[in-house]
Amino acid sequence: MHIPDGFINGSTSLAGGGVAAGGLAIGLRQAGRTLDERRIPMAGLAASFVFAVQMLNFPVAAGTSGHLLGGVLAAVLVGPWAGSLCVAVVLIVQAFLFADGGLSALGLSSLGRAESHVLGNIYAVRRALAALAGNRVRHNAFVCC
Repeated sequence: MHIPDGFINGSTSLAGGGVAAGGLAIGLRQAGRTLDERRIPMAGLAASFVFAVQMLNFPVAAGTSGHLLGGVLAAVLVGPWAGSLCVAVVLIVQAFLFADGGLSALGLSSLGRAESHVLGNIYAVRRALAALAGNRVRHNAFVCC
């Protein structure tokens, strides 16, 4: 769900933006370590697919909209750090070019959808698969968690 302008007060939006910027900085550093030349084009394709899927909006409540998510797919394809960056880029493009979500709440949207959604869910899935497989899970997307 995108958070429109005016839903969150300015101090909360500013704090969320600061935390999101810090998380994205960590994500950039980690993605730089894990992305190789083979996965960089895949990151672009994953971001493009997530963008296309997320353009299908449906109303939720009081001016907010929801849509399909693709962050976990991006994380599986290119790793959780690069996947969170793909979703963050999609959020930025949607906010600036299509007015989908508010600019003042972009940091909170990034925290909720790019960082916690992708990193949290991928980590939880990895832990569950590792427990089921007896710690024999070895897939590139899960190794970098």
